[in-house]
Amino acid sequence: MTPNSKPIISLIIPVLNEEKLLEATLGFYTSELKSAFGVEIVVSDGGSTDESMGIAERLADVVVRHSSGKKQTIAEGRNLGAERASGSVLAFINADTYPYNPHDFFTQISKFAERQGKYSKASALACPVRFAPDQQKFKDVLFHGFYNNYVWLLSLFRIGAGRGECQIVRTDVFKAVGGYRSNLAAGEDFDLFARIGMRARVRFARELLVVESPRRFRKFGYFRVVLWWTLNALSVMFRGKSSSDEWEPVR
Repeated sequence: MTPNSKPIISLIIPVLNEEKLLEATLGFYTSELKSAFGVEIVVSDGGSTDESMGIAERLADVVVRHSSGKKQTIAEGRNLGAERASGSVLAFINADTYPYNPHDFFTQISKFAERQGKYSKASALACPVRFAPDQQKFKDVLFHGFYNNYVWLLSLFRIGAGRGECQIVRTDVFKAVGGYRSNLAAGEDFDLFARIGMRARVRFARELLVVESPRRFRKFGYFRVVLWWTLNALSVMFRGKSSSDEWEPVR
């Protein structure tokens, strides 16, 4: 972006002790890329005690620090980042996740922001997720193939769904639904898109492929991770709160 231009896309990255990955993640968003597509990078910290904030100060456009002693949920971190964001579209993406093809990723979001192309009438976009080719195993290919198509199928039935690794939302829509529910320690991603889906259209955008770290699946295994997702989603749906007291960080 030029110094006086207003960003179109605010990329919001919640962070907690991500010094091992953060520099490489932020390095994907070059100054040329940000200038070409009107992108600002907002890092919202949850109280890191490592070098994450030093890295963010060097490479991000906006840094939001968590100063209270209270443990912050990822929903709170995303909401605080959104409060400081200036773009007409908010792209929430995790610190261990990055666009597979940044140019194509932002080209599609730019069209979405300008209400052009196949997603012009959508209010939010869900992204397909996979691991990097050099990190994925056969079971990973099977899982992501199934789960991405499952989210796509839900979108066909106008059920708002999309993994929190990357969620794209129009700023006015995000504000209209009140953002993420900050009291949810988990399942906040499902809850946000479900609430948006009740009043507007959530689409699954295959062009917005993102690559996540396999670290959580490698540590806990697919069965436990999917079980946690399911229990938290059902708890949020029927009880209004997550079943987990916190979403355990994996570093």
